[in-house]
Amino acid sequence: MLKYFAIFFFLNLITSANANYKEKIIDTLKNTNNINFNFEQNINGKIETGNCIIEYPKKIFCEYDKSNNKILVSNGKSLVIKTLSSYYKYPIQRTPLELILDKKFLINKIAILKERIIDESFINYQILEKDNEINIFFDNQTYNLVGWQTKDIYQNLNITFISSVKTNEVIDKDLFKLPPQN
Repeated sequence: MLKYFAIFFFLNLITSANANYKEKIIDTLKNTNNINFNFEQNINGKIETGNCIIEYPKKIFCEYDKSNNKILVSNGKSLVIKTLSSYYKYPIQRTPLELILDKKFLINKIAILKERIIDESFINYQILEKDNEINIFFDNQTYNLVGWQTKDIYQNLNITFISSVKTNEVIDKDLFKLPPQN
């Protein structure tokens, strides 16, 4: 009898810890209006780095470190990727970023999904929505977003790691204005 009680207690403790992760991630998201972070992005083996600011819902501004002046900007409706020699504009709903940048969507999905613990450091949720498969990762200590994995509109595997996360900073709203096409 004591053996069964110990097993029940242990299983209940594991379930409670996992529910606690979910609650803490949801609370962290609810209390986050914006995020400033450094990133490393790997698209089919091509690695780029830079800095991004996300403002919920659906706004992002990223400056890449390379010398071609690449930026990525979403005003919540459209997404622009601009370099010295190119300019691409997409409706945001055609990209997985529409879902990643929508914290209400993330909160609702996380509330019903089962998490995976990876290397005892990261909490992962797999979201299948609108022909997108998104793996989103959170730190198991801070409960902050630490990255995602998607396929872009060209079916390229895109893995984004984020670091040096700062939340709820004062930000310039003009960052999210779409740049003009040259």
